[in-house]
Amino acid sequence: MWGRIRVLFAMAMTAAVLVIHSTISTWATEVDLLLALAADVSRSVDQQKFNLQRKGYAAAITNPRVIEAIRSGRHGRIAVCYIEWSGSISQNLLIDWTVISDAASARRFASHFAEAPRSFSDFTSISAGIDFAVAQIERAPFDAKRRVIDISSDGEDNNIGREVTEARDEAITKGITINGIVVRDDTVLSEDGSPYPTMELERYYRDNVIGGPRAFVMAAEDFTAFGKLIIKKLITEIADLPLTNTAANHSITNLGKAAR
Repeated sequence: MWGRIRVLFAMAMTAAVLVIHSTISTWATEVDLLLALAADVSRSVDQQKFNLQRKGYAAAITNPRVIEAIRSGRHGRIAVCYIEWSGSISQNLLIDWTVISDAASARRFASHFAEAPRSFSDFTSISAGIDFAVAQIERAPFDAKRRVIDISSDGEDNNIGREVTEARDEAITKGITINGIVVRDDTVLSEDGSPYPTMELERYYRDNVIGGPRAFVMAAEDFTAFGKLIIKKLITEIADLPLTNTAANHSITNLGKAAR
């Protein structure tokens, strides 16, 4: 009888350990935010701009204020991946999903930027970039209540592939927010060959690209200013902050796109 009791006790303890392990594993997959960083590497982004863009992201993700924003969340961690996109079939997952919870994990993530060669130099298909980012979010091995695609670009979609608005709307229906950062660049020309007006590019993103709860677009004066602005953008996204008048003074345009 005592032998049977010991066996039953051992079985109960084993079951309890399995339940605890399962619970811990579930907790380990929960993060405050799934953030897909999607960077334009089309032909208009020359090597100098490309280097500034990568350095800007690497510096921003390791910035102490960004780390503080990450630590302030319920779980104190987010999961991030980094995508480079260009033409309709030119997308690359440069850095796969990585949990960032402190300065050390942020530095490990940032270290990959210096190691990887440039992915593409093709046309600009924002719709394909969005679709690819959505696919990465759907396969992410982490759970989060908030899911965001962060797109940076210096131009409009080249109408290669499906409509940008179709890709945006489909992402929104899946509970994904799309934010944008546009880079002012006089070398990007409109159809008539004249420099593309920055306000037009911001308006284009507002009308065609961004969407979802608290969606917004920011405008950088040039790629040199990109690094400083992306810090503000990441803090706003990570902390899920509403854009304030103070923020607006930092070249931030609040587009207030609530869920459609």
